Amino acid sequence: MEITGFFKSGRLQVIPRKQKAKDALFDALIDHFEFGRDYTEKKVNEILAAVYDDYAILRRYLVDTGRLERDPYGHHYWRAEKED
Repeated sequence: MEITGFFKSGRLQVIPRKQKAKDALFDALIDHFEFGRDYTEKKVNEILAAVYDDYAILRRYLVDTGRLERDPYGHHYWRAEKED
């Protein structure tokens, strides 16, 4: 699915409403994170803030959809392994 229409000058303008478009967006966003690397919450926020002002909602979506995992305290994040 094409998601470029949701961006302007490299910044996300709006989170899509349709689930298919959201999934495509979240798949693109998770590519900003490397497998096997540990990220602090601050670093996750920095990465997502470069894309969208409300980085916290993007972080929550990535965690809730299982693309990004975190420790129980929210201090450490990592990219979830792909399921086959």
